[in-house]
Amino acid sequence: MILQSIKMALKSIKTNKLRSFLTMLGIIIGVFALVVLVSLVSGATNTITESISDIGSDMISVTMLDWGANNRLSIKEVESLADKLPNVAATAPAAQGSIDAKTKLKTENVMVYGTTPAYAEIQGYKMKYGRFLMKPDCENHTNVVVLNHDAAITFFGRDNCIGETLKLNGRAYRVIGVVDSGNQQMSMMSMLLNGGGMYTVYIPYTSLIRLASGIKLSVDSFYASAVDGNTGAAKDEINDYMMDKYGDEDMFYIFSQSEISEAMDKVTGTLSLLLGGIAAISLLVGGIGIMNIMLVSVTERTREIGIRKAIGAQPGVIRLQFLIEAMTLSIVGCLLGIVLSWITLQIINILANVSFGLSIPVILLSVLFSSGVGILFGIYPAHKAAKMKPIDALRFS
Repeated sequence: MILQSIKMALKSIKTNKLRSFLTMLGIIIGVFALVVLVSLVSGATNTITESISDIGSDMISVTMLDWGANNRLSIKEVESLADKLPNVAATAPAAQGSIDAKTKLKTENVMVYGTTPAYAEIQGYKMKYGRFLMKPDCENHTNVVVLNHDAAITFFGRDNCIGETLKLNGRAYRVIGVVDSGNQQMSMMSMLLNGGGMYTVYIPYTSLIRLASGIKLSVDSFYASAVDGNTGAAKDEINDYMMDKYGDEDMFYIFSQSEISEAMDKVTGTLSLLLGGIAAISLLVGGIGIMNIMLVSVTERTREIGIRKAIGAQPGVIRLQFLIEAMTLSIVGCLLGIVLSWITLQIINILANVSFGLSIPVILLSVLFSSGVGILFGIYPAHKAAKMKPIDALRFS
């Protein structure tokens, strides 16, 4: 009986293609919105989470909040924290500035980081070519620069550009290394961390002081890594040190990569619920369309219902038939929405060079929710058909 009802529902859809498509349009749009939006959010979350994992969850960032304070941290003092604090593995000062970079091929604005050798270790960078900064580079104020992959390709047309010259604010810097971005995910993370810039270069902290205005020998921010991933203990030790030095917790701010991950999970979870709620409203609107068209179908098939009842069809059988037809319309619309979502995500992947995929839990949720919508909005038309009296239905013309 159920299989026969499904066949009849599919036949009805095939007979009235345009009407069926318009009926399913609300479901298609709702499922499309749900699957695409949640998949994009999920994909972006996974990208950022993977990038943070590449950097390492044991990284700690310290930023001075009172820029006019006296007794600021010096570069040597920051670097000595790893020796003074048992749970701190390494520390590196970091200052940044937006600076014009130029080669024969390109002139572009880049984000320049002034730092020390330990920065690469803390951030978990791997070198594709050459080396990162070394202690003599910082001590001698050497004009050397390390590029990220995107900067190397943009300014020199290739990633292996060791020995080439990059001009920063008119000063010549020799390229000594290229950081292995790894993949598009690392580029996206770099873009998020660096205020929207894909091009990042690293020079000795002491060189940045001479290159950019507003950068001083005193340190405004630095990064640290924890011993054996013991981030909590390392963060507490740094906090105690800063409190002993300044006596005011409002003078500085400390956070860890794990806190960023937790915040990202909360934000994306809330965003997914919000987008899912919007898509659910679209599905409910689509359900109203299904109810309307099923009422029209009941009216059109009144004599058919009368004949079936006259030859012994029970009200439950009639009710089940129309419920299945409503649910079939909803599920077919859901499947079309999923196919359209997959095509859209593939186009986005090609155009943006990313790798967003369909979220299986969201697909299952879409199918279940669409089935529920079909049943919910099919109850009234099915009940109306089931309670018809055979003699009245046969008289209908």
